[in-house]
Amino acid sequence: MTAFARQDQALAALKARGRYRSLVPREGCDFSSNDYLGLAGSEELRQAAAAALARGVPVGAGGSRLLRGNDAEHERLEAEAAQFFGTEAALFMGGGFNANLAIFSTLPQHGDLVLYDALIHASTHDGMRQGRAETRSFAHNDVADCTRAIAEWKAAGGKGQVWIAVEALYSMDGDIAPLAALSELALRENAVLVVDEAHSTGLFGPGGRGLAHDIASAPHVLSLHTCGKGLGVSGALICGQKVLIETLVNKARTFIFATAPSPLNAALVRASLSLLAGEPDCRARAWDNIRHAWREADRLFGLQGCQSQIIPVVIGCDKRTMRIAESLRQSGFDIRGVRPPTVPRGTARLRISITANVTPEQVTAAFTEVARQLLEEPV
Repeated sequence: MTAFARQDQALAALKARGRYRSLVPREGCDFSSNDYLGLAGSEELRQAAAAALARGVPVGAGGSRLLRGNDAEHERLEAEAAQFFGTEAALFMGGGFNANLAIFSTLPQHGDLVLYDALIHASTHDGMRQGRAETRSFAHNDVADCTRAIAEWKAAGGKGQVWIAVEALYSMDGDIAPLAALSELALRENAVLVVDEAHSTGLFGPGGRGLAHDIASAPHVLSLHTCGKGLGVSGALICGQKVLIETLVNKARTFIFATAPSPLNAALVRASLSLLAGEPDCRARAWDNIRHAWREADRLFGLQGCQSQIIPVVIGCDKRTMRIAESLRQSGFDIRGVRPPTVPRGTARLRISITANVTPEQVTAAFTEVARQLLEEPV
């Protein structure tokens, strides 16, 4: 028996169940990335990078923000992001995962309750595990169930702060949270609404400011905008009341003990925000593709009710899902299969992502091939 026999056995079990994961190089038409506006490889950001390097912006931070890693580019980005998203303050983090770890391990306190949507990001779960508050889930996008959960907690003696954690746009289902109703609930219950805008920033809201923009400035709202999806770079911006941002700076371990994000990266996020603010048509190509994809999904395989750029085609069987995804890749369409535990058991799916990196003709070709595979691939 080798020293890692248990790991070998665990990997073999994953393969037998059709859940083994491996890295696949990017190739073919992009129907899987989160580069919704096509900014990641854009000439605009290449020029912004060259200009930032030319004016002496460092590539590396050299330390944590609280040591010597705090660069002027970080501070400029945070000031501009707070203004752009309409909040008192903002904090730049290395990524959305670390940002959610920071929020949920730091802000809710002992005696508080975190109520989270049943389909919330994995990073939120990890943050809650490290935190001290009680946690409970509520049914996906169900405001009535969230209301019931708060009432039950209070009836049982709960007296702390309630934190309601949701995604504005859900990354695997592509549906949109009822933010207005959740905000009203949070106001009634003196709760804090934490909105993860990861998949809506750049595409939704005025100027790409997100689905929660109308409520983002309210004292009871904290929002998270990741920079590696619609904005085309990397990192994350936590936006909200100054007291919450200062608490994270002073107490969040994933901020205090992490090397600061690259100042060059901060400069590129600033450039992305400037593009959104100054070029209202930069989202038009993506939205043309998205609306075309909705029509083709309905026409070719009867999928109706799409709400966003994320179009899930639920297949159910893990192995069949991955066989179809591989066939699509060999046909020149980079469409990835997603299996449990990323999605609930029995809901393995093709997660089709519509971006500005393709043409309407490529959308039609991809969806035609998906329809063919669904008919021909044995169950």
